Amino acid sequence: MPSSSSVQHARQALGQRLREVRKHSGLTARALAKLAGWHESKCSRIENGKTSPSIGDIRTWVHHCGAEQQVEDLIAAAHGIEGMYLEWQRLCRTGLRQHQENAVPLYESTRRFRVYEPGVVPGLLQTQAYARALMGAIIAFRQLPDDTDAAVAARVTRQRVLYEGDHRFAVLLEESVLRTRVGGGDVMSAQLGHLLVLASLPQVSLGIIPASADRVMWPLEGFWIFDETSVQVELATAEVTVTQPSEVAIYKRTFAALAEMAVYGPAARARITAAVDALG
Repeated sequence: MPSSSSVQHARQALGQRLREVRKHSGLTARALAKLAGWHESKCSRIENGKTSPSIGDIRTWVHHCGAEQQVEDLIAAAHGIEGMYLEWQRLCRTGLRQHQENAVPLYESTRRFRVYEPGVVPGLLQTQAYARALMGAIIAFRQLPDDTDAAVAARVTRQRVLYEGDHRFAVLLEESVLRTRVGGGDVMSAQLGHLLVLASLPQVSLGIIPASADRVMWPLEGFWIFDETSVQVELATAEVTVTQPSEVAIYKRTFAALAEMAVYGPAARARITAAVDALG
């Protein structure tokens, strides 16, 4: 799956805007580079999306082009590009709580969620105990500041979108998620029971992709589609936000293909119940 062309497209779009600012000023790329004290190739690399301009670069650019009124908008665009690919160590450098809280506005504004998870129960469907066990493991592995209690509380609070407002949730889980123990047998049993409860909600569609299913789409990294406009993909090293329409369309097609392999209703509940029974 593509994971970075949205970033490249946004970088090129910013470069195009900076090119227009320069041309409007009457400066050539070489003249601007000389005024700024840069290597003469730097302007070309920025304008063609080969290099991301720093905030200082943008301020210098608009200063010499006499376009200071555009600086804040251009800086905001640059910050937006930075936010499309965020390494976990940077994103969670103060712990996990802030990341949970930062997602609230997006969750509240999204009407249609499409979620695919191959490895663990997604955060919106987690019990407090399951979330605690999983977050504790993440904090230990990534060597983050331990704010487990606050992070769990923030995640549970975020789950209110399940019950408030006009939200719809289509969730697809690989069957292996049901068999992957997080937090021990008792925690998993309670988590699976919670899935059975959530699956009965009218706003939630829960599909389980059987391990025995004939694959028309291979297992992928977990991803979340927010309405029709953006996708978040969780990689081992980073969280990627996809906004390029062509890429979003690929994820939507992928989700549809995965959904065709899933079982729902009584068949899904039977898979969950079997996983509970297997806990002993």
